[in-house]
Amino acid sequence: MKQFLGNSPKWYKYTIIGFLVFNVLFYFTLGPTITAWIFIAEFIFTLAMALKSYPLVTGGLLAIQILALKLTSSASAYHEVEQNLEVILLLMFMVAAIYFMKPLLMYIFSKIFTRVKSKMVLSVLFVVLSAALSAFLDALTVTAVLISVAVGFYGVYHKIHSSDLGLDGNGDFDRSQLSGETLEQFRSFLRSLVMHGVVGTALGGVMTLVGEPQNLLIGEKMGWNFIDFFLQMDVITIPVFFAGLFTTVLLEKFKIFGFGAELPEVAQKIIGNYTKVEDEKRSKKEKQRLVVQAVAMVLLIIGLALHLAPVGFIGLALIVFQTAFMGITDEHRIGPAFEEALPFTALLVVFFVIVAMIHDQHLFKPVIEWALSMDVSAQPTMFYIANGVLSAISDNVFVATVYINEIEAAFLAGELSREQYEKLAIAINTGTNLPSVATPNGQAAFLFLLTSSLAPLINLSYGKMVKMAFPYAIVLGGVGLLCVMYLL
Repeated sequence: MKQFLGNSPKWYKYTIIGFLVFNVLFYFTLGPTITAWIFIAEFIFTLAMALKSYPLVTGGLLAIQILALKLTSSASAYHEVEQNLEVILLLMFMVAAIYFMKPLLMYIFSKIFTRVKSKMVLSVLFVVLSAALSAFLDALTVTAVLISVAVGFYGVYHKIHSSDLGLDGNGDFDRSQLSGETLEQFRSFLRSLVMHGVVGTALGGVMTLVGEPQNLLIGEKMGWNFIDFFLQMDVITIPVFFAGLFTTVLLEKFKIFGFGAELPEVAQKIIGNYTKVEDEKRSKKEKQRLVVQAVAMVLLIIGLALHLAPVGFIGLALIVFQTAFMGITDEHRIGPAFEEALPFTALLVVFFVIVAMIHDQHLFKPVIEWALSMDVSAQPTMFYIANGVLSAISDNVFVATVYINEIEAAFLAGELSREQYEKLAIAINTGTNLPSVATPNGQAAFLFLLTSSLAPLINLSYGKMVKMAFPYAIVLGGVGLLCVMYLL
């Protein structure tokens, strides 16, 4: 028992063992469909307990049991992985490419941090920047950038906090000044900025063909190009974007739902002086490396905006480009770049076992049939709501895939007009992208943040994430629903 799940609390160890024992009983007494729903609830619970044990371990045990009980097959799970290979390659290579850009990102963002004094302006800037980048790149890449920046700043603060150095020039920081409430305020400040940023990735990601993986799928089925897709969605996405910005301002002004923490003065001094010291001691070699990283950043934006290759391939090309021109040729210096994303990539494959089970057990079929049986005028609204709810508990890419395939079949069978088919496609896209910010399960970017190395540093738990995302989920989901009802 001491070895099992290592340092996790005893109650958690017994809970996981309880799950594994009772699941077998449920399977033989309640049947596969109800057991499958119980497995989903248990998997969500393991995600919620991410700080007690990395969900790959506990969720992985559940996934093995799902396969053992034949609720799905390894072939179905493999098919899900095949469908999402682009996302897996993105995580493996793009996040590693961002790792080599860290000095440049720190350089850019430290300038922003020191020059923009207002937390509200900074928050709005983070939302707008994340949305703009996500519209042309993709949410996971932008989240990787946000994580890199926040880890970098936390590292600078921690370095001063845990050493006798002072970055104020005189070395007269009192250690107690940096811990306790100040440290918690600094964590809270980073937490709120990063959460604003990941919500920004959802706001931008919903707008364009390349913003989220399911957008590409929906665009392909409908025959929409980049401009078509944007123009089809703008009736919903533009009002939602401005509602999102308004929410950011309100959250910061009234300091509610865990937002509103200012950058402590002492931390501002540390970052300001760190920037100054770094600028002064930057060697010619380091300046040349910054230029290489800047060129890589431009190539990244061009490559993704023009969709020159799958995102993962572009990431791999940038790893090669940066390491070659920065002279990084040792394996042990390249290796750490992959450490951040590979555990999450493995967790995503475990998640696909759950998705395969949902598919094989037809858990969402009754909801789809109910939505399609509605009156034509009510269908877009019902599809939006159904997609929103299911995306919050499942994965938005999977939900969108299931729904778009079902309505395509209905359209080809002559049950839907082209106009209705387009309306339902718009409702599916916005329904899976907007309300799904409510939980980390719905958006891969949120799950990536929750399971990243940053989450424990800034005390970002599943519960805190749900609490902070709640006002955004209500506003984005609500405004999106009103637009579907009255403007679509």
